[in-house]
Amino acid sequence: MLQRTWWVRGVQTIGLCAPLLAQADIVEDSNLALGLRNFYIDRDFKGDDPTRSRVGSWTQGFDLRFASGYSDGLLQFGVDANLQYAVRLDGGGGRGDDTIIPYSVSRQAQPDDYGRGGLTLKMRYSKTELKIGELRPILPVVVIDDSRQLTTTYRGGLLESKEIDGLTLHAGRLTEIGARNSSNYQKLYLQTGSGVVRDSDGMNLAGGSYVFNKAWTGSYYYAQVEDIYQQHYLGVTNLTDLGAGYGLKTDLRYFNNNEDGDALYGDIDNRSYGIMTTLRKGAHAFGVGYQRMLGDSNFPTLGGYVPQPFLVNWSRVAFIKPNEKSWQARYDYDFAGMGIPGLKFMTRYLKGTSIDRGDSLSEAAESERNLILSYVVQSGPLQGLGFEAGNVVAKFSHGNDWVENRLVTMYTWKFW
Repeated sequence: MLQRTWWVRGVQTIGLCAPLLAQADIVEDSNLALGLRNFYIDRDFKGDDPTRSRVGSWTQGFDLRFASGYSDGLLQFGVDANLQYAVRLDGGGGRGDDTIIPYSVSRQAQPDDYGRGGLTLKMRYSKTELKIGELRPILPVVVIDDSRQLTTTYRGGLLESKEIDGLTLHAGRLTEIGARNSSNYQKLYLQTGSGVVRDSDGMNLAGGSYVFNKAWTGSYYYAQVEDIYQQHYLGVTNLTDLGAGYGLKTDLRYFNNNEDGDALYGDIDNRSYGIMTTLRKGAHAFGVGYQRMLGDSNFPTLGGYVPQPFLVNWSRVAFIKPNEKSWQARYDYDFAGMGIPGLKFMTRYLKGTSIDRGDSLSEAAESERNLILSYVVQSGPLQGLGFEAGNVVAKFSHGNDWVENRLVTMYTWKFW
């Protein structure tokens, strides 16, 4: 019964939209789409005595999203609504917590299905928009996770302004998170791996980015997760045309993290900087990156497995441990260069060293190798249908290695 409460709440949520949807302009400019994702993942742990030998699942997900247009007038209004649902297709519900499907420690099992819904009220004046309710931000200090089945969402308010050409500003407050592996919302907390959860009353954020010209973009953001941590972010991107069809993209990223207020998780001492540069020529792209963690703490990330892709070496392993030095080499190929549009390949290797384990212990090291092949049908009745196959091998000097395989099928049905 409790597993079905998300559906009741979702229907009630969409019902609240009815008065606003009575305005014709809101309906005429609206759109409704259903995202379908079939997701298989298997992670096989190696080593002498892993906590569990294998985790994984096979699920079918549905992401129904409605976005209205705006009402007329100087101050315009609209509403968005969303329902997410996933059903487990395999019989591996007792294998353990795969961080995708909710896991009951007491029952030692996964549920057969899970999901949640949300409503977003939006207001617009000129080129400034305020959204209140369910949010899917992609900002340097808070992002969604769309790498598994259900997408991470938040509750709160977020303001975006583009009144000045080239300048985008954000300010907001988030109070709850709906994690990728949860049917419920809960207060923000820190991901530690220890199972300890100490709730924050919310995150306050502000910042922006500015496009100086075609070559240079800069951004700065600040976030305060009350009584847990404060975070500053500074980023610079450069695009250089080298001529003869060659292009170079360089990203510089810097984070500074410290504890905040009551320091519910203790002192946080972490700074990181990274550089990623990618050379492109036709269908080929070659990239190299370097990242350094400074301080006595891991890079802080929000509980619910929230990623931090604005770190240049973020990956499955993450490479965010104290004092860690990491580098990567990456190669991408677009098979459109061979007359097969829609087919893409990516491989990369990442290596982290000098990890401080504390207590006079020896330093640790870790590595990761990725192979990803994807294809999107370009025409015909199956246009837009996407496939992705991935293999990851992770190795640790102090820990259990693992091999992960994924197979994902994606399609978005647009009703209007």
